[in-house]
Amino acid sequence: MLEDASAKGMLAASALIAHGRGEAFDYLLGEVTTATALEATTEAAARLSEAVRPVISINGNVAALAADDLIRCSALLDCPLEINIFYRTPERITALLEHMSERKAAVADSPAPIGWEGDGEQSWAEAVNDVSILGDEPNATIPGLEGPRAKCHREGILDSDVILVPLEDGDRCEALVAMGKDVLVVDLNPLSRSAKMGNVTIVDELTRFCANLLATLITGAPSVNQEWDNLANLKSSLDEIYKNISRTDSSPGS
Repeated sequence: MLEDASAKGMLAASALIAHGRGEAFDYLLGEVTTATALEATTEAAARLSEAVRPVISINGNVAALAADDLIRCSALLDCPLEINIFYRTPERITALLEHMSERKAAVADSPAPIGWEGDGEQSWAEAVNDVSILGDEPNATIPGLEGPRAKCHREGILDSDVILVPLEDGDRCEALVAMGKDVLVVDLNPLSRSAKMGNVTIVDELTRFCANLLATLITGAPSVNQEWDNLANLKSSLDEIYKNISRTDSSPGS
């Protein structure tokens, strides 16, 4: 999927290297969603559900791997998706917008997720078609950042109170937290700057996380945990990695 996206001009030159680095941590996790990651996913769903102005920020890798489920999540949350990329060029933005528009049409034509009931007045196709995909003409900037990656939409990232930022870079994550936003990070590396800066960090592979987030939003997320401790969450993720490595080391023939 990433190779196809690269051929379509959606990705920066370093995208495959960056993703491979993350996959290395997935091997350490056993390529499964841990109990810790599922708990963090539930907390992310709660915060998105209770948000006044939630937004989902996507880059090239996220668009390539998880466009459909994130469009479904946006339809459930009635929130915009905003394309925000580190290496911004007109060609990449155009390619990403075209891809997201294609996937949005496909999701609108597909059956509603199992368990989705709607509000009785809006069909699934209408809910999906109402999802705004931003990124074409940014009209604001993120304070504390320089260059093209600081560009954003006021009606999206700038005015949001809760923001989901899968596969985020550390500088922008720090800038969003400094703005007072509740930042939800998806990062396989619990030691990364983004993971440590976020308010809620989900240490999981992106497509598994998106499927779990969608399922949680459909069944109904619990209330926000006011005692959430993200440092403890990260420590628990590291413990999961250590336990998995220990099991591997003690296996026959190791």
